[in-house]
Amino acid sequence: MNEPAEKTGQLNQVSLLGLGAMGSVLASTLLGAGLSVTVWNRTPGRATALVAQGARAVDPVREAVAASPVVVACLFDHASVQETLGPVAEELRGRTLVNVTTTTPNESRALASWAAEHGIDYLDGAIMAVPAMIGSRDGQIFYSGSRAAYDALLPTFDLWAPSEFHGADAGRAALVDLAMLSGMYQMFAGFFHGAAMAASAGMSASEFAARQAPFLSAMTHELAALAKVVDDGDYTVPGQQSLEFSDLSHLVRASEEEGVDPAPVAAVQTLISREIAAGHGSEGFARIYAGLRAGAATAAATTNEGDPA
Repeated sequence: MNEPAEKTGQLNQVSLLGLGAMGSVLASTLLGAGLSVTVWNRTPGRATALVAQGARAVDPVREAVAASPVVVACLFDHASVQETLGPVAEELRGRTLVNVTTTTPNESRALASWAAEHGIDYLDGAIMAVPAMIGSRDGQIFYSGSRAAYDALLPTFDLWAPSEFHGADAGRAALVDLAMLSGMYQMFAGFFHGAAMAASAGMSASEFAARQAPFLSAMTHELAALAKVVDDGDYTVPGQQSLEFSDLSHLVRASEEEGVDPAPVAAVQTLISREIAAGHGSEGFARIYAGLRAGAATAAATTNEGDPA
């Protein structure tokens, strides 16, 4: 087995496992910066363009792991990471594993525990970018886990996108990543819902987007003020839009009248109604944060209160 190159201070060799859209561009970016890159993919034939760029394609995965001191996993999901890396745990011993596969926080922590048991330096990465953003300053990648690994590899990481370290808890990067994606996907769902409503009046999605984009952009300036309300924990501060005033039942009805599924906005109305029912109707809209933090127990209690005796 090859001696991990990090023992001799070499940090310019990387093995990348997984050549989907993201994995391929990660590898290509490293090659473009002059690094020695070994690649592996479960499905043959994905490495042709990278080999032409200078990569070394190998099989089985054991050979890829043994080739470099740093192994980057960019696979489909947590299960695929386990399936791929489980059999090569001994080959990974003494090396650095950077997992940028999308996982839940607890899945990331489980991988970190597994890595520690096998003498593997583990760093979890969460990519806030689409493939086209890799190699630019437009995206960002969060990391958590081994601080030593992060510090040693930062020049390499910054080839991909601006980097942020989020602490020793290996699950924190994934948590922040998924929390940010939550806002993004719900924004897009809201846009699609609004476009579907406007379509009933003959407005195209493009025409609606031209109106919606500047409005949403302006509304994001409210986030800092709302965040302060949340951090201070005072939802009675004057000047806030109350939950009662924020009632969206008319929006739900209008959606139904136009033959559009109100599901996206109905979910928000459920949160509002829950807080009003709990006696917080005069408090600010940000109060729904407290309800969300209370979690599933709050929803279950509210549901049970409405059940017939």
